[in-house]
Amino acid sequence: MSELVVDTVKAFLDGLLPDLGLELFALEYRLEGKGWVLRVYIDAEEGVSLEHCSEVSRELGQYLDVEDIIEHAYNLEVSSPGLERPLRSLDDFARWQGNKARVRVHRAIDGEKVFEGTIGAVVDEEVELLVADGRVLRFTYDMFSKARLSL
Repeated sequence: MSELVVDTVKAFLDGLLPDLGLELFALEYRLEGKGWVLRVYIDAEEGVSLEHCSEVSRELGQYLDVEDIIEHAYNLEVSSPGLERPLRSLDDFARWQGNKARVRVHRAIDGEKVFEGTIGAVVDEEVELLVADGRVLRFTYDMFSKARLSL
């Protein structure tokens, strides 16, 4: 059932979001506590406004009411990925070049697994991270267990 809901909602959003200048960042449908939550994260080059979230929530809510694919009570949440958004690809690192990031690597480097710094160049499948002590560290994306923007 969960997979059907996610697939159906994704297909609807794939048709709706580009017309609004938006893209789907992530989609979750899961049981949290005693209730179900359908969580939609939207994104845009110039950022996501409250109006964007309201419009997507309204359009998606109407669609779900008509299609009736969710048979029980649920909460619909629409938001942006936030200021400390996950960095899920090399393209994300390139897009946010010049911003601060916090990364965790699978295997320790010089005894450290967590690094924070400014995203530098993204070249040949490598990400540069300029850390506070002046070093420029280079990582391949597959070295990361977790990566996100940092304030």
